[in-house]
This record gives sequence, C-alpha cells and structure tokens, in this order.
Amino acid sequence: MSTHILSLLVEDKPGLLTRVAGLFARRGFNIESLAVGHSEIEGLSRITVVVDVENLPLEQITKQLNKLVNVIKIVELDPEQSVAREHMLIKVRVDNSTRSQVLEAVSLFRASVVDVAADALVIEVTGNSAKIAAFLKLLEPYGIKELAQSGLLAIGRGSKSITERVFKN
Repeated sequence: MSTHILSLLVEDKPGLLTRVAGLFARRGFNIESLAVGHSEIEGLSRITVVVDVENLPLEQITKQLNKLVNVIKIVELDPEQSVAREHMLIKVRVDNSTRSQVLEAVSLFRASVVDVAADALVIEVTGNSAKIAAFLKLLEPYGIKELAQSGLLAIGRGSKSITERVFKN
C-alpha cells in the first residue's frame, strides 16, 4: 500500500462530500485524512483526501470521481512537489513541576499555548505529519488529556494552480 494525496475541486453542493466518501467506502478503502473548505473561487470547495491504495484501484476511483457531476477537477499531489500541513489542538496535563518543561517543548516545536488552566494547557501546533507525531511523542509522558486534529491540507508548490486550466481569468 502507498499513500496518495488527492486534491479535488468541487462545486459547493449539499451531499457531495457523502458521495465522494462513499466511492472510497464502496471499494473498501479507508480515508486516512479528509479536509474540506472553500476555495479561491466562489461556489467551489477544495477537498483534500489522503488514502492508502495501490496505483490501479486509485486510477479506478479517480475515473469514477470524475464522473460525479459536481466534481470539477482531481489532481494527485506529489509529496515532493507540494506543501502539506496538519493542524492540531492538544490538551496536556501540567502541574507546577512540569509546566516549564511543557512550555519549553512548545517553544522548541514553534507551537503556541492557546488556553491555560491550573492543571492543563491547550497547545496549537501546525506542521507536517512527522513534526506532529514527534511533538505528540514528546508530550505523552506528561499526559495528553484530549486532542483534536484537522485533516491534512496540501497544495502544489510553485505558481501553477489547480484552477488554472479549468477557469481562464
């Protein structure tokens, strides 16, 4: 199995996300990460999907995704030719003896503290998957009380845009 990052430009219509996710589910593929948000063009959204599949089944899925009326364009992003980031909020247990150590880790990973309580800190961190994993591993001994993680966001490097060939300005 190999990880693939797909960027889909879609019309912002109710039920489309369900249909897209359903195509993967019907073929038995687990979506590792899913992020959806508005694009730079009004009325269009961008869906970023990370999935582990072999090359042939991925090609079958992209062909079927292209058949969906509201899907405008699909691009597979090469990890070497794209920027990919995750966003995470982590609530970590602290006390008077561990607070400074946790704050040092926050500084080291260029994260930020977004909420402070007597016995916990809420930390925000953004970065690639390896950075996020390393930060979590460093915080584990202190006690992670809760975490919330976004799906992977990815965009191609350079001046080209997914919308360039679809809509000529």
